[in-house]
Amino acid sequence: MKDNFSVQSGSYAAYRPSYPDALFDFLMTVVSGRRCAWDCGTGNGQVAIKLSEHFGKVYATDISPQQLQNGVPSSKIQYSLQPAESTAFADNTFDLITVAQAIHWFEFDKFYGEVKRTAKPEGILAVIGYGLPRITPVIDGIFAGFYHNTLNLYWDKERRYVDENYRTIPFPFPEIGVPAFENTVEWSFEHFIGFIRTGSAVQHFLRKNGTDPVAQIYDDLKKSWGSADTRMIDFPVLFRVGRIEKLLLP
Repeated sequence: MKDNFSVQSGSYAAYRPSYPDALFDFLMTVVSGRRCAWDCGTGNGQVAIKLSEHFGKVYATDISPQQLQNGVPSSKIQYSLQPAESTAFADNTFDLITVAQAIHWFEFDKFYGEVKRTAKPEGILAVIGYGLPRITPVIDGIFAGFYHNTLNLYWDKERRYVDENYRTIPFPFPEIGVPAFENTVEWSFEHFIGFIRTGSAVQHFLRKNGTDPVAQIYDDLKKSWGSADTRMIDFPVLFRVGRIEKLLLP
């Protein structure tokens, strides 16, 4: 698994969007129990803290110590430094396993083996993410040009799974139909700029060229943003849910 986010872990915690409460309410309708959940690739614990409202215990793992240091504190969450593909968790532990905006970095076969091992029979795997932000047609056009053109050569190959709405990842579990969700946030212009700068391709561009690529679109974005203190921004939510069917050996 690649670690593209330790360097800007503080910014990641400050500027990345979370997910709507309705998504977690839906998950509670399909889980068989609420004793124990695992949030894998937790980052700063945005999903883990939501899960802690519903589960007795949440285990949150990541490969970035810096991300974990920014984890949202809770007595119900235990953070640990562990790779997705090999953990110290016992067999048949989790009612729910979640991965938010991270599964495209994993080694799929190894991770799914760990999912099958650590999940309870009939446990649930939820893969979550978000697509490109939508604000206004003009702002969206500027951002799309930046994303697809300026940063084109700087995205890791795994990013395509996000662009394909996670529909092309391997998913070897009986799938549960899910509603469409959208996450709407109200951000200032500087918050939006901070979000853009957390992108892994922005960091790759900066390391290779020594310049901030966001500076190339900053003035155009600022002009298009206008005088509004804040704007509503819509993030389409990527969401796949599967039931982990397995037999317990005698």
